Amino acid sequence: MSKSRLVLLIPTLDRSGAEKQFTLLASHLPQDEFEVTAIALTRGGPYAEALKSAGVPLTIIGKRARFDPSTFWRLRSELRQLQPDILHTWLFAANSYGRMCASVVPAAKIVVSERCVDSWKAGWQLWLDRRLINRTDRLVGNSSSVVEFYRELGVPSDRLQCIPNGIEIPPMAQTCDPAARETLRNELKLPADAFVAGYIGRLAKQKRVEDLIWAVETLRQIRPKLFLVIVGDGPERQRLENFARDVGCLEHVRFLGHREDASRWLKLIDVFCLASSFEGMSNSVMEAMSVGKPVIASDIPANRELVLQSKTGFLPKLADTVGFMQFLRCLMDQPGLCEKLGSAGRDRIEKFFSVSRMVESYVEVYRSLQSPPDGHPIVK
Repeated sequence: MSKSRLVLLIPTLDRSGAEKQFTLLASHLPQDEFEVTAIALTRGGPYAEALKSAGVPLTIIGKRARFDPSTFWRLRSELRQLQPDILHTWLFAANSYGRMCASVVPAAKIVVSERCVDSWKAGWQLWLDRRLINRTDRLVGNSSSVVEFYRELGVPSDRLQCIPNGIEIPPMAQTCDPAARETLRNELKLPADAFVAGYIGRLAKQKRVEDLIWAVETLRQIRPKLFLVIVGDGPERQRLENFARDVGCLEHVRFLGHREDASRWLKLIDVFCLASSFEGMSNSVMEAMSVGKPVIASDIPANRELVLQSKTGFLPKLADTVGFMQFLRCLMDQPGLCEKLGSAGRDRIEKFFSVSRMVESYVEVYRSLQSPPDGHPIVK
């Protein structure tokens, strides 16, 4: 049986959640079954080196504008040359260009990955998504809420599938490093007895980081040991820094900006916080849970699929800053609770959200699409 030719298509290889999952999948697929090629529509990025190390060929198309005819023709040419059995696209731009170009490989099966409840999409983007449904053999969402969003958009149920993100579980010895924690605390000039809440991610409006700042500003009045560390950058950064200064809690909030070593800062925090109004499946939450950190996250469907109330963390209602404050206070006032919830969270990630489980789920999708009606794989 020859290998199945698989092309994975994504807009960029920037350091972000979808790009990480793309790279994990490409580099962990069984090499005796799949001949994998990666294509980035616009540019490469930090994950290009990981693909190279895994022996995955990478082509960069060089898309320069939202509607770029040259990208369309270059992608068609690339697909015509590669003749994939499966074309698997990720995120809106790649999902659109990939399906529109797929006519040059009429035998290929088309898998589309959607990574978020895309309420941000404009009317023309939703219109295009609907128009391309008939060119979609399988649409995969990374959470049940994402799948439901596209079901309501009109994707037939038999073409929908949920495959949660996968996360690499670090050895336990790497997650408990008092010396590293002390080094990071000293770097930020935090007191030795500081209780650190942390957020790692993009500073965008839907992340509602302002809610976290409000919660810390309120609680620090009676729990002055509380600090908030924010790792990441984005369009909201300056506004958030101004807000923290205006409400008088800048001394208790540290803005670290973009860090290539973002995961290193998980060793410093006592609890991970996420106040988002919508998510697909948060890689940041999963990474925090994988190293044994409890999580306080807004009670939205995607977060409920990861965080179990009072078992691995807490789920205050969306925009409930008082709820965030109360749960932070609960963790500060109950010694041992952070460790208990964090340990349960790590066990949950290891059991249900491993990379191997994610990869095998995609392998099953690919196999099913290439199987004849009797269920036996096609021999080529």
